[in-house]
Amino acid sequence: MSDIHIDDFYRDSAKILVRLYATFPTPITLYVEDISGPDEPDEFGLHHPRFESCFSTMIWLAQHDYLHFDELLRKEAMDRVVLTQKAFLILAGSSLANEPHNNVPPEAPPSIADRLNTQIAQLRNALNEGSSIQLKEAITNVLSHPNVGDSPTP
Repeated sequence: MSDIHIDDFYRDSAKILVRLYATFPTPITLYVEDISGPDEPDEFGLHHPRFESCFSTMIWLAQHDYLHFDELLRKEAMDRVVLTQKAFLILAGSSLANEPHNNVPPEAPPSIADRLNTQIAQLRNALNEGSSIQLKEAITNVLSHPNVGDSPTP
């Protein structure tokens, strides 16, 4: 049995982080529909489960210190949302494995290779490729990254 809801979580997380990185450090209003796609509430005004899942992903990322927002606009959006310092440093940093990935040409100058080997580049590449496996790997790398600024335990 496939865990489609987990694949959706990976894709939504990647889209959210890429969108916020593109506007960093400027806070934006992030609409759920911009991430999950159009939603048509049912006759009772309830959102589609896919929309609800995307909204929950946004809340989860905030609860785990990847983004900060000032207020919720109902269940439609987050207002004045921005990456946290932790998230920015993880996304701007090199991939966790410190190995060049497939999207880094061997002849690339070091400055370009370094930029293509960042976490944000891996997320963008995974979204462009559309591969669930690449998205899982890219998001897992971001979420399992050691917390920036935390001192190692002795």
